[in-house]
Amino acid sequence: MNEDKIKGKWKQLSGSLQAKWGKLTDDDVQAAEGNAEYLEGKLQERYGIARDVAKKQIKDFADSL
Repeated sequence: MNEDKIKGKWKQLSGSLQAKWGKLTDDDVQAAEGNAEYLEGKLQERYGIARDVAKKQIKDFADSL
């Protein structure tokens, strides 16, 4: 699923995001609004992971949709 489709379905996906990454707050998810780079940064911040790891996790999540 490409980023445009993710942005279009953001409200529906926000619950799935929080189920996968429980440390993300409602504010984090709402502020991201489909922006993968912002989400990468929040995953790095909340989970203490490297940027490339966060990017891969987001890509894997998007591919699973």
